[in-house]
Amino acid sequence: MPIRILPDHIASQIAAGEVIERPASVVKELVENALDAHAGEILVEIRGAGKRLIAVTDNGAGVPKDELGLAVSRHATSKLARAEDLFSIQTLGFRGEALASIGSVSRMAVESRPSDAETGSRLQVEGGKLSDLQEIGMPQGTRVVVQDLFYNVPARLKFLKTDATERRQIEALVTRYALAYPEVRWELIVDEKPSLQTSGNGDRREVLASLYGVDVAKQMLAVDFREGDYHIHGFISPISLTRSNRREITVFVNGRWVKDASVAAAIIRAYHTLLMVGRYPIVVLFLEMPSEAVDVNVHPAKAEVRFREGDLVFTRTQRAVRRALLAYSPVPDLRPRQFWGSHNDTESGAVDPAWQMAAEIRTDAEAGLNPDQPRIQIHTGTDEHDRLPLLRLIGQVAATYLVAEGPDGLYLIDQHAAHERVLFEQLMAQQAQKSVPAQSLLEPVNVVLPPEKARVLEEQLPVLDKLGFDVEPFGPNTFTVRAIPALIVGGDPEAALNVVVEDFEEDETPLAAEIEAKLTARICKRMAVKGGQTLSSEEQRALLRNLENCQSPRTCPHGRPTMIHLSADLLERQFGRRGAR
Repeated sequence: MPIRILPDHIASQIAAGEVIERPASVVKELVENALDAHAGEILVEIRGAGKRLIAVTDNGAGVPKDELGLAVSRHATSKLARAEDLFSIQTLGFRGEALASIGSVSRMAVESRPSDAETGSRLQVEGGKLSDLQEIGMPQGTRVVVQDLFYNVPARLKFLKTDATERRQIEALVTRYALAYPEVRWELIVDEKPSLQTSGNGDRREVLASLYGVDVAKQMLAVDFREGDYHIHGFISPISLTRSNRREITVFVNGRWVKDASVAAAIIRAYHTLLMVGRYPIVVLFLEMPSEAVDVNVHPAKAEVRFREGDLVFTRTQRAVRRALLAYSPVPDLRPRQFWGSHNDTESGAVDPAWQMAAEIRTDAEAGLNPDQPRIQIHTGTDEHDRLPLLRLIGQVAATYLVAEGPDGLYLIDQHAAHERVLFEQLMAQQAQKSVPAQSLLEPVNVVLPPEKARVLEEQLPVLDKLGFDVEPFGPNTFTVRAIPALIVGGDPEAALNVVVEDFEEDETPLAAEIEAKLTARICKRMAVKGGQTLSSEEQRALLRNLENCQSPRTCPHGRPTMIHLSADLLERQFGRRGAR
């Protein structure tokens, strides 16, 4: 096949594929252009998850009439003049590809008026083809309307996620930029309904309150770290406020939202020993450094950067976050607890490292045991009908584990995992009978969520209703909880709603029955008694009896073992009451 030069329209669509991955990519490019134009107000409107319409309006500097046609051409920009400028980028955009790429895969209209012009200009681009300029009346600024995205490349449409997922991507993007630029008044309208509004008064904590609610915003800890030419500032959550994934770790470098594994690792390292395994903080962090210290021209969508001194950035980020944590949070006592420690030591939930059997889980050769010698058994519940024998409660260890005696030995039971299993089976049984008893709250609880999470919760309201919750929308991104399942009375309704949305994957669309089981398991995990929580003798016995009645008592709903069985034969061998065979 002979080598040939590609036609311009094919080359444009190839370039668009690198820059415009999904509707959120269009919003990102247009929002960054508005910020580069020093806009004080930015309005984003989307319909049909951005595939039908995306409109971004700003009151920035505007584009002169004689430059509007040039603005939608490839490699046309006002932000670079020399090759050397690539290594000291001080704007969000610089390649001159965004408008041309968007115009090649959509029906786009660009309207703009600079401050020194009496009228504005309008230019239409359809599939990369430009129309004649039109003179229009409009206020100062720019408005870009993108319709029928990917209409001429239908194969790209097939690779997009569900409408709900694409909407969440856009809402998450606008939310991040609203946090990064609190001096800008932001408004996001989704399918003609307001999703996000900020005042633009420059108070970042006020933006946090509009996204997460006042209570969360009050708890966030301020970070303000300066060293040399570096300034690291923003907000981090205390160790009492966490999420189950890293999605709410947001990092901006010189005003640009980026995904950088090393910076995220530095943040998580700063929380080392302070958070439970599998829990992550809420972080909105801004790194400011000399423009020549960071290379932003390493990713088509400019979502990744490369630092000239990566180790220094890692160290300073970790130090900044750790310093803020220690300034606001008490230092935990990490000393090993002894069995004869005080009652407060017991409540902490720490377990004495000395409490380890000599025969930990090792190979027979390592332990010097015969292959048929009894071993410690960790029950994983592979047999769904492996019921427990009747157990006699002995007591509680380290305020985390129950000790019980059975006819075949000793059982160590994780109270949190066990309570998860009990709540899960009881709720699922009630739901199957369509008779989940609900308890009305004396005072309804209002819960504020970020826009993208509010959308997830709206989709799951029918499932929550089946599980005994009475939740209804109460204004933009706000929900009122009026009743919760009677089984979890005393739990935190806000925590229950947060757990519904915080673990969802980007395109999680399981069957309805799977959703109900998954949400039930998540809610039970949050509402179950915790490790380190002292239980009365009556509560311990009730938990043990309820666990005995479960269909699958040996694992929690997430598959973690609820118990370890130490047979009487193993105990005799460990105490030397029987010789080796």
